[in-house]
Amino acid sequence: MRPDHERETPVSQNITLNIDNEQREVTQGTTGAEAFADNKQIVVMRVDGVLQDLSRVLVDGTTVEGVSIDSQDGLNVLRHSTGHVLAQAVQQLRPDAKLGIGPYITDGFYFDFDVEEPFTPEDLKKLEKMMLKIVNQNQIFVRQEATPVQARERMAEEPYKLALLNKADNDDESGEGVSVEVAAGETTIYENVDRKSGDVVWCDLCRGPHLPNTKLISNAFALTRSAAAYWLGNEKNKQLQRIYGTAWPSKAELKAYQERIAEAERRDHRKLGTELDLFSFPDELGSGLPMFHPKGGIIKKEMEDYVRDRHVAEGFQYVGTPHITKEGLFHTSGHLPYYADAMFPPLHVDEERDEDGNITKPGQDYRLKSMNCPMHNLIFRSRGRSYRELPLRLFEFGHVYRYEKSGVVHGLTRVRGFAQDDSHSYVTKEQAPEEAAHLLTFMLSLLRDFGMEDYYLELSTRDPESDKFIGSDEQWEEATAVLEKVATASGVELVPDPGGAAFYGPKISVQARDAIGRTWQMGTVQYDFNQPARFGLEYQAADGSRQEPVMIHAAKFGSIERFMGVLTEHYAGAFPAWLAPVQVRAIPVAEAFNDYLAEVVDKLKAQGIRAELDDATDRFPKKIRNASKEKIPFVLIAGGDDAEAGAVSFRYRDGSQDNQVPVDEAVNRIVEHVRNRVNTDHD
Repeated sequence: MRPDHERETPVSQNITLNIDNEQREVTQGTTGAEAFADNKQIVVMRVDGVLQDLSRVLVDGTTVEGVSIDSQDGLNVLRHSTGHVLAQAVQQLRPDAKLGIGPYITDGFYFDFDVEEPFTPEDLKKLEKMMLKIVNQNQIFVRQEATPVQARERMAEEPYKLALLNKADNDDESGEGVSVEVAAGETTIYENVDRKSGDVVWCDLCRGPHLPNTKLISNAFALTRSAAAYWLGNEKNKQLQRIYGTAWPSKAELKAYQERIAEAERRDHRKLGTELDLFSFPDELGSGLPMFHPKGGIIKKEMEDYVRDRHVAEGFQYVGTPHITKEGLFHTSGHLPYYADAMFPPLHVDEERDEDGNITKPGQDYRLKSMNCPMHNLIFRSRGRSYRELPLRLFEFGHVYRYEKSGVVHGLTRVRGFAQDDSHSYVTKEQAPEEAAHLLTFMLSLLRDFGMEDYYLELSTRDPESDKFIGSDEQWEEATAVLEKVATASGVELVPDPGGAAFYGPKISVQARDAIGRTWQMGTVQYDFNQPARFGLEYQAADGSRQEPVMIHAAKFGSIERFMGVLTEHYAGAFPAWLAPVQVRAIPVAEAFNDYLAEVVDKLKAQGIRAELDDATDRFPKKIRNASKEKIPFVLIAGGDDAEAGAVSFRYRDGSQDNQVPVDEAVNRIVEHVRNRVNTDHD
């Protein structure tokens, strides 16, 4: 094998390249590093659309783009390279460690290792110091092409790498992180080379690309945690030890990221759910099955009541369907077998046997409902339909159950049992664009109503190489064109998501950013040309013919549970007053003013406000602290001056106050604030 930068080149002559949209003549044999020598921010390049190391020799007629370290591709390469430095340090610390896979991930990287003992926090500290030493050695990342035989010789002591080489032979990229290591047609090994001696100090099987050298990593990295992880993400495989880390172009960006993480931990809805007594996840119920406590129940009910009323106002008809059904319904809809892995196993019931154990009546399989749409189809099909009824919009808070793997279940945002604010619109083909636009507009207005005003759209389309999609090319093209036109017309930023469609049709999903800039997938609008045919749905057209409707799915929040989890983190538990479990707490300065504030509380309750009097024996400062911890929107205080003036003083969650507001004005202010669903505490 010979490294790229040492390959022989023909006698010098010029070649022409398109570099960053500019035609340039360079000497044959020029590398990317030489082409971008004047710009130290460029750490990798894109050649005819493919990412490559800067050490690669440029070829005549190609289009070359420089990729800076602060771009997304540049960050990915930085993080992947830092993962290699981590692995080198681990094998220095524990020479018996066997290498797993080490890809970049959102905001960081991880690397899996087969080691005898799990890593400790002290190990991570040692590894960070060892990594910094490697970084400062300014080692060079050198790409080596290898034949399968050569690669196996180099990786002979790494059993997991040998397994990956077997996958490459079979053109098999299945398994978590495999695609960053191997691919059919080409095998490469990356060496970490000592700049002074030229010695190879470490190497790994990897597709790359990588940074030119370790110095570019600087000291803007950190190891964040360790955890157990199954090899290739398959729970049937051996459990390895995974180390997670993060890396950024500068120390300042690393610090900003760490501050964001600290803020995210402060906002963690699981932690706040316990602190505010909103919900819990008892072991006795099982993984991913939340229980809402009275305070959480108030928030959930407010959300549901408001969304139900909005659906009715938008022309939807409320329906209800059971939690369980015969399995055949999901064969008709197409969810079995396409969606079988995400469904709970069948329940076999109604079987009867005689005294000898012989079956006298065969049983049948039932399934917990994973989708509401098949049942809504049965409602549509329950009687004849006319074109005059279309669009027919059916809606319910349908409770569904999905068998999420235990490793991905996460609080309210990834559960196994949840209620979708699910609707299905049955329309003529001509009505489909207008209905999709109506649903998208409705969905975005609901997000804004709850204070989520920063979002973009994602258009998920079919993967033409996959066999997990049904329908003709023409159907997919027509459906995709409808949704793309609707999304574009909305004026909201649109991002493509190739291959992300449901098996039965394309979809628009709303990606909302919360108060600290994190993105959450919320609702979806999906175009379905599949289920109407499978269920034999039809309506009588104006000319008397029988026609098949188009079905458009929409879940505005995605699920009530997930949306509550997102809102909890968005507001850091300080819910807008209209959602807050306790909207007002009245705190007397002294016991003598209990009765005075009790009358104020009664006035508020008469107006439907969730108000309470704190007449406990605790001291006044402690009562104020308690209200602050519980994140109550309005605290009303009264002492001697307030009582004499027939007034109360407001204390807001940000610590500001509005003193001696007349009682009737205070009541009206709170009532208007709540009824108008204002999402801030005060102007």
